[in-house]
Amino acid sequence: MKQTRLILMTAALLASTTAVAQDFPNKPVRIIVPFSAGGATDIVTRVVSQKLTETWGQSIVVDNRAGAGGNIGAELAAKAPADGYTIFMTSGSIVTANPHMYKKLPYSAEKDLLAVTNVASGPQAIVVNPSFPAKTVRDLINMAKAKPKGVTFGSAGIGTQTHLAGENFIFSAGIDVVHIPYKGEAPAVSDLIGGQIQFVTPNLSAAIAFVRSGKLRALAVTSKERSKQLPDVPAVAETLPGFENLGWFGFMVPTGTPAPVVAKIHKDTVAALGDPVIAKRFEDLGMVPVGNTPAEFAKAIKEESARWVKIINERKLQVN
Repeated sequence: MKQTRLILMTAALLASTTAVAQDFPNKPVRIIVPFSAGGATDIVTRVVSQKLTETWGQSIVVDNRAGAGGNIGAELAAKAPADGYTIFMTSGSIVTANPHMYKKLPYSAEKDLLAVTNVASGPQAIVVNPSFPAKTVRDLINMAKAKPKGVTFGSAGIGTQTHLAGENFIFSAGIDVVHIPYKGEAPAVSDLIGGQIQFVTPNLSAAIAFVRSGKLRALAVTSKERSKQLPDVPAVAETLPGFENLGWFGFMVPTGTPAPVVAKIHKDTVAALGDPVIAKRFEDLGMVPVGNTPAEFAKAIKEESARWVKIINERKLQVN
């Protein structure tokens, strides 16, 4: 009798969960972006959400919650109802590096957030104000070595992908510069254009328009090879052999979100990434759409997390 009751309860639960997934979404969906508007995370979110809005027939609210290296937005997402109506657009560093950098976090990236899919990936760029005297990566390295702590670089905040891209470059080049953290790429790039800081390592997608317009000068890209969007800009690896640093942006949801809902978000996102218009938009930004499975995405996060430990420890990047 008990076994029969258990079977019936399980069947009812599965039927209910399936119905929820089939009905999803039946109201607006919020995507939390943990940085200010105008940065790469925000740009990627708006590109893919435009297609998802068409697919779902529901509005998507992009909720920018900047601060603390992405941790403010991550905490908000981790503590949101696990119903699929809150999606977190994470950049890689938030879930791979921040757990090692911050001694105390108000959430657990591993326990409180569930991987859905890596949306897009791309390199960063080392960019300077056009008036900056260094014309090449080698010039920048020589300048920094000649005057330790005499050069400033800005990032989207402590622990962000742009910060870690800069730290990776600094570590590989053997230089000592001053880090100026901001609450997103957009304000860092704005101050670089204004001449308040001397270089930034933003995601290429956030800088490419300014490089093309002449407001910024790109010294290099951080991919192994040159970007076909900026073919005249060398790769850092041409100066520092073997150097590579890529950023990525992916969807996660609060742990406990029903599996059929996760599967639907994944399926529809992958379909959106396969749209030629979306693919071309990402290509123009110097990015590649990914769309891997939740299991593949979770595995990649775990592997990247292990790789960042060395640089974080070497550079003593622990916070609080």
